[in-house]
Amino acid sequence: MDSYTPESDRDPQETQEWIESLDSVVEAEGRERAQFILDRVIERARARGLDPVVPVTTDYVNTVRPEEEPAFPGDEAMEERIRRIVRWNAAVMVHRANKTFDGLGGHLSTYASSATLYEVGFNHFFRGKDGDGAGDQIYFQGHASPGIYARSFLEGRLSTEQMDRFRREVERGKGLPSYPHPRLMPDYWEFPTVSMGLGPIGSIYQARFNRYLHDRGLSDTSNSRVWCFIGDGESDEPETLGALSIASRDQLDNLTFVLNCNLQRLDGPVRGNGKILQDLEGAFRGAGWNVVKVVWAENWDKLFARDVEGVLRKHLTAVVDGQWQRLTIASGDVVRREFFGLDPRMLELIKDMTDEEVGRLQRGGHSSRKVFAAYQRATSNKNGKPTVVLAHTVKGWGLGEAFEGSNVTHQKKKMDHNELKAFRDVLELPVPDEQLEKLPPFYHPGMKSPEVEYVLERRRALGGFLPKRRTQVDVKLELPQSDVFDEFFKGMAKGEASTTMVFSRLLAKLLRDKKVGKRIVPIVPDEARTFGMDALFSQVGIYSPRGQLYTPVDKGKLLYYREATDGQVLEEGITEAGSMASFIAAATSSATHGQPMIPFYIFYSMFGFQRTGDQFWAAGDQMARGFILGATAGRTTLNGEGLQHEDGHSHHLAMTVPNCVAYDVSFAYEIAAIVQDGLHRMYEKNEAIYYYITLQNEDYAMPPMPEGAKEGILKGIYKFRPAAQKLDKHVQLLGSSSIMQQVMKAQEKLAEFGVSADIWGVTSYQQLRNDAISCERYARLHPEAAAPVPYLTKTLTGVEGPFIAASDYIKHTPDSVARFVPGTFVVLGTDGFGMSDTREALRSHFEVDTNHIVLGALHGLKQDGKLSAAEVAAAIKKLGIDPEKLEPMKV
Repeated sequence: MDSYTPESDRDPQETQEWIESLDSVVEAEGRERAQFILDRVIERARARGLDPVVPVTTDYVNTVRPEEEPAFPGDEAMEERIRRIVRWNAAVMVHRANKTFDGLGGHLSTYASSATLYEVGFNHFFRGKDGDGAGDQIYFQGHASPGIYARSFLEGRLSTEQMDRFRREVERGKGLPSYPHPRLMPDYWEFPTVSMGLGPIGSIYQARFNRYLHDRGLSDTSNSRVWCFIGDGESDEPETLGALSIASRDQLDNLTFVLNCNLQRLDGPVRGNGKILQDLEGAFRGAGWNVVKVVWAENWDKLFARDVEGVLRKHLTAVVDGQWQRLTIASGDVVRREFFGLDPRMLELIKDMTDEEVGRLQRGGHSSRKVFAAYQRATSNKNGKPTVVLAHTVKGWGLGEAFEGSNVTHQKKKMDHNELKAFRDVLELPVPDEQLEKLPPFYHPGMKSPEVEYVLERRRALGGFLPKRRTQVDVKLELPQSDVFDEFFKGMAKGEASTTMVFSRLLAKLLRDKKVGKRIVPIVPDEARTFGMDALFSQVGIYSPRGQLYTPVDKGKLLYYREATDGQVLEEGITEAGSMASFIAAATSSATHGQPMIPFYIFYSMFGFQRTGDQFWAAGDQMARGFILGATAGRTTLNGEGLQHEDGHSHHLAMTVPNCVAYDVSFAYEIAAIVQDGLHRMYEKNEAIYYYITLQNEDYAMPPMPEGAKEGILKGIYKFRPAAQKLDKHVQLLGSSSIMQQVMKAQEKLAEFGVSADIWGVTSYQQLRNDAISCERYARLHPEAAAPVPYLTKTLTGVEGPFIAASDYIKHTPDSVARFVPGTFVVLGTDGFGMSDTREALRSHFEVDTNHIVLGALHGLKQDGKLSAAEVAAAIKKLGIDPEKLEPMKV
């Protein structure tokens, strides 16, 4: 259908009568009644077969009309002075850092554009953790961190010395991190946000986890609100907008996004030929969110009141962002000519305004009154929908013409003398000219000043300082007794199982534990049945804030699909990014809510570190505690799924996260020992670590734990099985995960070649390497002290080599400890792309099967001069190995 134009209206009088009838309802009965009637008319139209197209965007004006605005509850003049002090100190902090250490970096313009958005929140909305309830969780935009530090400086929380060490934090506790990093300021920052996109998706799942805690009766989060501050350029990241429907589906009206639409990203306009604020309105409204636009300040109100024909609204909506950016830095006469001059009727609207007044027409995000009205609307919505506040601002606002609206403003780190003077004058601060010559000073009016007393009173009324992170937890967990783990240490007398199935059984036992069962959080991205966890559906239920509004198709069966408001399993659907966000929320619950939770997040291992590695790094920064299980792991063990699914490198990626403790397990007793020790380290010793454990889907016998093996299991290596009889030619075989089965067969087959072998279980090359390089460092820095011996070296010293390591991971993983092995070291691994075939064929292809392990041992003996080349060549022929086969890395 063609869009409406006056020319297409065959009965303009009738049309006008309909419009007038709507106006009459609005005037007589109010906007809510008019909206109700419109909704019913649209329903009726659809029932009659019409297809009314309801736009998802509104005009480029404020959502809250002037007559609907609440009275501003604070002292506007005082808050303006406070905001000016904070803005000065934020800019000066970055300037001083880069003046003293050129190239140190920092950002002046982001906070300049968003100062009002934060200050209105600090003074009137953000609830601290020292009042009633858990307080609010605030995801601060990373690049705005100078302004957050500057406010804390005004409050007396940060010293001048700390402010002067911005981005210089090697001396721990003395400086300030570049961005929000909990690991570097553990009692201050809560959420790392500067890897763009992670803050928004994290905040959605944090709001959902708040509801999870409340619905399960673990913590009263009913008064907690999650705020997430985002730049409009960040909206291009898939994670920023990708989970919006989760928030509306789960009715997260405890969540507020504040999008700072300054129209600029790092290099230029976000949507030069479009309108980013309008694009975002459509995306959020289409996803089921409330949208509150705060576009223009109060000095536009009289113009809208005069705009009875809607011509101003029309042109405001039509002008693209690239043009608005140019008009931002234009003088009033240029704005009059190039914008208002688009229509004589708009010129009429401003006929009584001077060019200076036209030039001072502000964007709404810089008006405390308009921002307060927007936040009030956002926080009072109780319609089961999350809310986004879209605030139009100017990047670099108030910093001067070299900064405001400039394409290079994001990269500017310093101000020249004249810019500093002009900035000081705009802010009306008592900083003498002579103090601006070298390093401009921080300005603090004194702790007894009216400004500071006002700030402190507002924070007391709202429950204490923010940002603030809990470091002490009142709830003390009593961990499970050893009997929960005993059956796994004893092994299986008969039958076979995979390590994935073993884990599922252990998880079920932990869930039934009376001490910690209710604090276990199983998280799975739609693969629970694959991992043998479907019994949990009926045992503890799947969390759903709406309960179960349908009768499941398998109702009446033992393992039916049960959703419940107090369900315990977070069944996230096919989203590893969402599942990892839930893991982080659960794994940091002790800091966020004072409620320690024990998450177990299980997924296809290929889609963990490789797919969401940025979140794994963020979990380390946020000091997450919990267990991550990479199931169906191993390049040749998950055999039929092929190249995209077969993980042979996640353990190498795990080595990149300093506080991730990674294990690759072969047997049930290894899993039990690691989980038991992990609970102890994370929840009794309070170590800021999390665990990554890979599990396989290959069934085989689960033996009992060898006597005295527990220490070695946790440190990374232990003797699994000695040779039945030591022969003249002897080797050491190192096995991990499912490849241990090939190693065990190789031990037997080597006897055919007159070679005996001991078998060692290697559970963690990462832990062995970490220990070894720590010893190496100590020896380097303490040349006169006795050098500590790495655990791996100590364990294998005096053991007759060569040493042959075989795993289902790339060779680089065991190779990482090569220089600490006291002898010839032969490494076999699965370098190259995976492919679909039988396990036998894949292991032969990647050269980690029994025959290639035997060959590796014979090759090691040759390197040690214990076998001749001819003997090895004969063995290759006997083993049926084709020496000319394609190299796996080149396939």
